[in-house]
Amino acid sequence: MGEGAPLHILAVLDQQTLGQLAQGPLVLGQLVLGQLTDFAQHVPLLAQMSQTTQVIVVLVATVLAAGLTFAVVKFLDRLRKVDAENLARQIVDRAEQEAASKLKEAELAAKEKELAQKAESERMLSKAREELRERERTLDRRQELLGQQDDDLRKQQKMVESNQRRLAERLDDANRRHDELGKMLEMQRQTLHSLSGLSPGEATKRLLDSLEQELQQEMGAIIMRHEKRMTEVVEQKSRDIVLVAMQRYAAAHTAEHTTSTVDIPNDEMKGRIIGREGRNIRTFEKATGVDVIIDDTPGVVIVSGFDPVRREIARQTLNKLIADGRIHPTRIEEIAAETQKEIEAFIQKKGEEAAQEVNVHGLHPKIHYMLGRLHFRTSYSQNVLRHSVEVAFLTGMLAEMVGLNGDIARRSGLLHDIGKAADHELEGGHPKIGADLLKRHGEKPEIVHAAFGHHDEIVTEYPYTMLVATADACSASRPGARRESLERYIKRMEELESIACGFPGVEQAFAIQAGRELRVIASARDTDDGKAAKICRDIAKAFEEQLTYPGEIKVTVVRESRFTEVAR
Repeated sequence: MGEGAPLHILAVLDQQTLGQLAQGPLVLGQLVLGQLTDFAQHVPLLAQMSQTTQVIVVLVATVLAAGLTFAVVKFLDRLRKVDAENLARQIVDRAEQEAASKLKEAELAAKEKELAQKAESERMLSKAREELRERERTLDRRQELLGQQDDDLRKQQKMVESNQRRLAERLDDANRRHDELGKMLEMQRQTLHSLSGLSPGEATKRLLDSLEQELQQEMGAIIMRHEKRMTEVVEQKSRDIVLVAMQRYAAAHTAEHTTSTVDIPNDEMKGRIIGREGRNIRTFEKATGVDVIIDDTPGVVIVSGFDPVRREIARQTLNKLIADGRIHPTRIEEIAAETQKEIEAFIQKKGEEAAQEVNVHGLHPKIHYMLGRLHFRTSYSQNVLRHSVEVAFLTGMLAEMVGLNGDIARRSGLLHDIGKAADHELEGGHPKIGADLLKRHGEKPEIVHAAFGHHDEIVTEYPYTMLVATADACSASRPGARRESLERYIKRMEELESIACGFPGVEQAFAIQAGRELRVIASARDTDDGKAAKICRDIAKAFEEQLTYPGEIKVTVVRESRFTEVAR
């Protein structure tokens, strides 16, 4: 039988039978006994045997089964042993083959690694040799350079020794001449003293006084020359800085205009606005705080009021009432209250947007509200809020160009005209009103001073005030920024002075601060203090009746007496 026969036999045997044979003779006997019992049921002859004979037959069958089981177990053990030996032989052969393959792979990897290391070593050796050659060449060059420097040093040393000898000779000659000059000066001094009759101290004093006078004259001339030159340079530099700042900030030049007229669809609407016995118009004027002028002009109703915010509230309220059609006192009060809330929210938003536009943060909400009110204020047809934003940008650029804080400058420029938001409600000019407002809300002294002094009404203490004044002038003088021309401006100043000079007792009148203030010189001979006060009031009333102007005009009447005597 070959090596594969035991495996074939094991494969042919039933798995259950092999298991029962492996359990021993007792199990096999029970199996045989069971089979015989089944056989006896089917064989009549066995059934006819006696019980003793059946037991003998069973015993014989058991013995035979035990022997057969023993033989089968021996045979199976032998087959397992042969199979195990074959399997072990196969495993050993396979392990030897794998070991030989691994050994060959390891030898190949070792040879490859050895070749790579050898190549790397050769490369590093070649690189080291090249570096060594380069160092040798560098050392050769340095040695040649050192040799050349050594030769130059020897030459310079020889030149220095020669120069030292010549210097020593010249020094001896100079000392000799110095001694001779000293002797000659001493002789001349003695001769001068003998001729002038002055002592050495007096002569020295006169000489020093003469030198001091000459030096003072020269110093004065030098100072004047440098001051003139510095003035020219400063003027040129300031002009360049202002021009560059104005060119960098390109703002819209179109002036805005706030209208106070309301269009109506027909003349019948005028009667509805007036209402029965005038109750609608009275309620409207009381709720909005303005005057409504209804005349023969077709299709137009005029809203009049000094406060631009109230005028805007009234204008929008009237538009809403006309669009709604329901015009009666209760509806008028409801629409007026609703419009006032909308305008206040709009004002707050406008102020916050302006501050955000110029990157100014941390303002008080009241300041935001006052900034927003400037949206409804115009100065010579120029929107004051846009003017303030433009001044903020220009002031910041000017400050950064001269090395100052740009944030403080922009804040000063944005808030410089904040007083115009309340100058209809408070007494005084907008610079003072704005300064007080900013001071109450915790702004820095630089910001307050810029708002107070940007019209040169006080002594400038901070550089930001001058920058704000410069930017304010640049913004107001841009072509197209304000609608008032130079001729009209001059005519307006002349009108102010001519109206004041038309009152009896007035000698002279001077319009200053761009027409915001009028100084009147009253005759001390023709007027007294009471008449001067009446003249001041009359002039102010005449301005209110005859002129149209933004803000307010301050009238100051001065009356003085002068007495002159000449001593002969």
